[in-house]
Amino acid sequence: MTGPDTDETAPDLPDGDQPEIPEKKKHALPFWVELPLLVLAALMVAVVIKTFLIQAFYIPSASMESTLQLNDRVMVNKLAYQFGDLQRGDIVVFDDPRGTAQPQESLFESIRRNLGESVGISVPRSEFIKRIIGRPGERIEIRDNQVLIDGQPIDEPYLKPGSAMADMDPLIVPEGEMFVMGDNRSRSQDSRVFGTVPIDTIVGKAFVIMWPADRWSWL
Repeated sequence: MTGPDTDETAPDLPDGDQPEIPEKKKHALPFWVELPLLVLAALMVAVVIKTFLIQAFYIPSASMESTLQLNDRVMVNKLAYQFGDLQRGDIVVFDDPRGTAQPQESLFESIRRNLGESVGISVPRSEFIKRIIGRPGERIEIRDNQVLIDGQPIDEPYLKPGSAMADMDPLIVPEGEMFVMGDNRSRSQDSRVFGTVPIDTIVGKAFVIMWPADRWSWL
């Protein structure tokens, strides 16, 4: 016989196995608060990736035609030369070798520019893109519209048809530097104009055209 306060349906539980009382559910942040935070986090990740790993680069001129067209976007691997050597024919992005002074910009302008560069919708203000032609210690010259390395002509199937080059006297590429040229030799300001480029100014190696979609291809 049970007393009036006895629950006949309650199971007998061993000591220590009493049912848990659920904690009060924590309230999530309102959507209107979460959204700006998520956007800010995504933008910060984009800037970090652009700074250390991969950057989208906007093609601002016709100097690399026909390989790269005006307004193409390419992806640049910033770790390429941490684990590999410079190769003739690589397309690289590097700092402006002319040392051009850049205008002062506000913090907001700097953030806006970096975000635009991160996704390839604005032109980097201090970077060039060209192809490596001469490596350290090599003797480079141009004769009869042909590039010679150490006296031997090199094959350049990437040149824009009809490109023309003036003759250039032999030049020894200094150690720690490279000789770069655009594929559109008639319209490229490159090492023929500003000289060899220090290797330590290389930003990274371009490896794919990602936009426009119909031009997607590996480089």
